[in-house]
Parts: sequence; C-alpha cells; structure tokens
Amino acid sequence: MAFIWGKEMKMTVKDEGVLIFFILVPLLYPLLYSWIYNNEVVREVPVAVVDNSRSAESREFIRKCNASPDVDIAYYCKNLEEARELIGRQRVHGIINFPSDFAKNINRGTQAHVALYCDMSLMLNYKAIYMTVQGVSSRMNSNIQIEKSNGFTDRDDEITTKPLDFDEVQIFNPTGGYGNAILPGVLILIIQQTLLLGIGLAAGTAREENRYGYLVPISRHYNGIFRIVGGKSLCYFMVYCILSAYLLLVIPRMFGFTIMASAQALIGLMVPYLLSCIFFGMTISCMIRYRENVMLIVVFTSLIFLFMTGISWPKNNIPAFWQGVSWIFPSTFGVRGFLTISSMGGTLNDIKPEYEALWLQVIIYFLTTCAVYQVHINRVIDHVTHFGKHDK
Repeated sequence: MAFIWGKEMKMTVKDEGVLIFFILVPLLYPLLYSWIYNNEVVREVPVAVVDNSRSAESREFIRKCNASPDVDIAYYCKNLEEARELIGRQRVHGIINFPSDFAKNINRGTQAHVALYCDMSLMLNYKAIYMTVQGVSSRMNSNIQIEKSNGFTDRDDEITTKPLDFDEVQIFNPTGGYGNAILPGVLILIIQQTLLLGIGLAAGTAREENRYGYLVPISRHYNGIFRIVGGKSLCYFMVYCILSAYLLLVIPRMFGFTIMASAQALIGLMVPYLLSCIFFGMTISCMIRYRENVMLIVVFTSLIFLFMTGISWPKNNIPAFWQGVSWIFPSTFGVRGFLTISSMGGTLNDIKPEYEALWLQVIIYFLTTCAVYQVHINRVIDHVTHFGKHDK
C-alpha cells in the first residue's frame, strides 16, 4: 500500500493538470468567490419615482427611502411609461408610484396606497427595494397613528404604535448576507468537485497514454485490491486534509463569515465526507476515457449538485424523485451537515442522519471502487498474458 501511495503521489506532482485541480483551484477559487460576496448585501439600488401626488407626504416618503443605505432614488419620472423604459435599459431596478390621491386619503383618514414595481431578475435587488419601502411605510404609519391618538406621554405613543412589543433577531445569519448563507455550501462542494476533477483527469490521462498498468504495476508490489485502493485513496486523503482545513477554517475567518463548528464536529463530519468523495471519484474515474470528459461533466453538474443540497431551495420542496437522486452524491449530506455545525453551532448528534449517510456512502463506494478496479486489473492481466509485456 505504501508503494502505491508513493507512486500515486509522484504522478499527482508530475501531472500539471492534476496539480492545478488538486492545489491551485482549491487555494484560489474560494478566495475569488468569497471576495465577490464579501459585501454580503447590495447597497444603493437605483430606483425611479413617479410622484403624481406632489405633496408633503409623498416627498417625506421619498426622502426617507433615499436615506436608506439600500435604495438610491436615481430618477424622477413623469409617468410609468418613462419609468418602465428606464427598467428596460437597466438604469433602475424598481419604480415607486404615488397616486394623485395619496395625501388626500391620508389626511381624510382613509387607507392610502403606494405602488411598487420591482425588477425580479435579481432577488437581492428586489429584497433591498421591497424591505426599504415596507420599512418606510411602517414608520410613517406609526407617525400617523401618534398624530391621531389621544396619548399624553411617550409611553402612550409607544403602546399606540407597538401594542405587542417584539425584537427581531436573525438567527444563524446575523448579517442577513448572501455570503454567510451560500458560501459554506459552496466550500464543501468545491472539495467534492476538485477531487472528481483531479482523480478523473489522472485516469483519463493514463488511458490516453495507453498505460494499461496505470491502476497498478503488475509486479511483486501488486498484492491485493484493497491495498491498491487504500494506497491511492491515502494519497488523496492526505492532500485534502490540509486543503479542507484551509477551505473550512481559514477562508471563513479571512472574510468574516460565520463559523461556529467545534473541532470534534468538524473532524467527525469531514473524515467520512472526504472518504466518500474520494471513493466516489475513483469509481467514476474508471468511466472516464478522455481527460476532457471529466471537466465537461463536473462543470455541468456543479450547479445541479448545489441545488440538490437544499441550500438555495428548501429540500422539503424538492420532488421526491430528485431527493432520491441527490442521495447518490456526497455533497448533499456534506453541505447539510456542515451548515448545521458551522452556521448553527450544531454537534455530531444534530447531524446524525447526514453523518450516518456519509459513512454508508464510504462503504458502498469503497466496494464499487474495488469492483471496478478489479475489472480493470483483470483486463491488464489478460493483456499481459496475451502479449507477454506491458504497453508503454
């Protein structure tokens, strides 16, 4: 096993393509991704205003929206058609429309309306505009209630505007940012995808070079399929133990993302996750004939794997068929488990289903790796027996 480990480590270092996917991509890609989402939330989203009321109340509403850090009142338009043209040219991402009877209804004591139109092509822009307008309307409602109440003290005004007191606390994502929500899952997915790329690329390269003995040197060093699989997997495991520590501990702290995982929970999750990814990659690598194929397959499936984890769409709303398909991939349970221990401060008991599922995948993919490797080794032996030597 030590001989196979040494041979695989030498092949990894000598193959520039494998070295890129095993070292450079895990080191640099998370930095780029984290830097892009480091601002967490969008600010100063441009908005157009159509003020048919032209009253003190509508101007107060506009002024408070513009004072928000999330919205910038960029244009004043005469009508909706002009504002819609600005949205079509992507000059603004929302329209605030005041009807002509806006101030009249407020002063008359009847319900007034403000129309909000948002560009839904980017949900972060929509959220910023919608939450700002909703917050301003709530504050103006409170002021109107105070003016029309018969309270004598500030306490009376507080009870009038907020009869049921509450504090809003964002659990598990105190910044309310996109980076804290999505980055932990992406980091876990990077581990799986780069492992698949590196292992598949090495297998594809060996097949292209027609090295029939790329799985094992047929000599005294070959002494059992388990030692071959163990030696090769040990190489990948050693490399990714270091890279996983960098991805899951260094990157979040560099960019200020939430990380609440304990050492016991993190090690307990990552050991089966790395092993399941390695054996899954080794199983898939036997189906890769050309080195370009693995890049096309992995890049195409990266977004699909991310959706299947339930990080961007609730897993309870994913159809049962696709939930079953997602159980094939280690990233599904790895992302869910890491989010629980990292963002929510969970323990191994809290991720028991994911933890057990990963160990089950380790056993299954280890057996499938041994099976497919044995098939290839038998082909090598038959080839040597038939021709009497290795093809170089």
